[in-house]
Amino acid sequence: MEITINNTVLSFAPLMDFLTQSPDVILWQIFFYVGWIPLCLTFLWGAKELWLYYRQQQWFAKNGKFTFLAIDIPRGNEQSPLAVENLFSYLGGAHGSLNLIDTYWEGKLQLGFSFEIISNGGYTQFLIRTPIMFRDLLESAVYAQYPDAEITEVDDYAAPYKGVRFPSDKYDIAGSEFVQQNNSAYPIRTYEEFEHQFGEPETNFRDPMAALMDLCSSLKPGEQLWYQLLIIPVVPTWDDLMDKEVAKILKEKPKSNPNILNQGADAALNLITSVSGMLVGNLPAEAKEEKKDDALKMMNLKPKDKKRVEAMQEKEAKMPFKFKIRMIYFSEKEVMNAKKVFSGFVGFIKQFTAVDLNSLKPDMDRTATSTAYLFRDRHMSHKKNRLFSNYINRDAGAGRALGLMNIEELATIWHFPIESVVKAPLIQKTAGRKAEPPMTLPQGEELVGSDKPEPLFFEGEEDDETSANKKDTEELFNLPVAKENISNNISDIQNEAEKASGAPPENLPFV
Repeated sequence: MEITINNTVLSFAPLMDFLTQSPDVILWQIFFYVGWIPLCLTFLWGAKELWLYYRQQQWFAKNGKFTFLAIDIPRGNEQSPLAVENLFSYLGGAHGSLNLIDTYWEGKLQLGFSFEIISNGGYTQFLIRTPIMFRDLLESAVYAQYPDAEITEVDDYAAPYKGVRFPSDKYDIAGSEFVQQNNSAYPIRTYEEFEHQFGEPETNFRDPMAALMDLCSSLKPGEQLWYQLLIIPVVPTWDDLMDKEVAKILKEKPKSNPNILNQGADAALNLITSVSGMLVGNLPAEAKEEKKDDALKMMNLKPKDKKRVEAMQEKEAKMPFKFKIRMIYFSEKEVMNAKKVFSGFVGFIKQFTAVDLNSLKPDMDRTATSTAYLFRDRHMSHKKNRLFSNYINRDAGAGRALGLMNIEELATIWHFPIESVVKAPLIQKTAGRKAEPPMTLPQGEELVGSDKPEPLFFEGEEDDETSANKKDTEELFNLPVAKENISNNISDIQNEAEKASGAPPENLPFV
């Protein structure tokens, strides 16, 4: 078969001879000429991943050292979640730029932080797991927002249970990872939306942490609730993610990445289109794209879509972090009440739902401790052990893929409660605000200030009633029985004060 175009003869005889061969011969020739390329590329990709994993494990063994810090904020805390938002922003300084040598030869990784809340038998503690190399950075961030906070290094509360495997004769767990309902470009309901203008000024903010603190305080001895928020600093940009979602809403054609493969594919497609047009005697007409003004497109959007675009633009203005949320209810079997605690935590998470934007939900498909398949007991034990191990190891790569949140969203789901709103007991706090002594306080034999206070009585000028009272008081305190009673009363008062201050249980693993 031959075709003449502009005195040029095109022969299709070789193509017809190739297609008339048997199918096995055609497949072999295709594999011989081009079929080995995908296999070769797959092998090279696998070799690259194995090498990268090997180098990263070596680097992590030397540099992946972490420590746990218990954070006790002052009593009467009135700092809003904005303080924790600033804390997260400061931790963005832990992000490092890695070049090809750092990544593929040194095996360097971007280390992250774990912000945690635990309740052990009703006693609640806020903890942060930080790489040792970033400990000073974290402490500076905490003290910058909470100058009177107390930071104490503690042991890992989960470490004593590393050997527990399920099913266990003594313990059982319920829990899950929590993932975003929609694309990470859409924000959840943030703390600014929990403010209102009714009532006293100190109650205008309805702290969403109140529900979690109340749930933690209701736990009995033998019950523990573990809440973990893993965050990893990333490059502070949302451009690619946001642009794709906005293009979907505006019904724009997505822009292709300008790489070599895409350019080659476009060139091949244009060549085929040109040849096809020549064969049928028609030249391809140039496509005319109608360009619409962005403002006009926004005006023509439905209110729901317009709100989505504006919400994404607001989210884009703040620094992002990769994140992962895990929750575990760990309890002795005799006192376990998984339905109450797990449902209560899901209710706490549901407070951040923006139905038309985004929300958080338990990952019931892969990581939650529930199953409806065959061999339920075996499958359930496998999911419990995997979730338990991933939590203890703080493994950000295990389980579901990491999501993206900005610092405002992170501060919404993890922050120190405001005491005027949250009344749950047994939350560990510092004893009180630290302050400088007054300038007129006597120090040694002299006063700091220039004006000395006048004495109530000069020597030898006490009246008879004052002298008699002074003498009776001295005789009373000199009695042995009175001294013993006063000492016992002081000791009892101190013990009662320690109980009232929410002293930690004996099994809390302080260093």
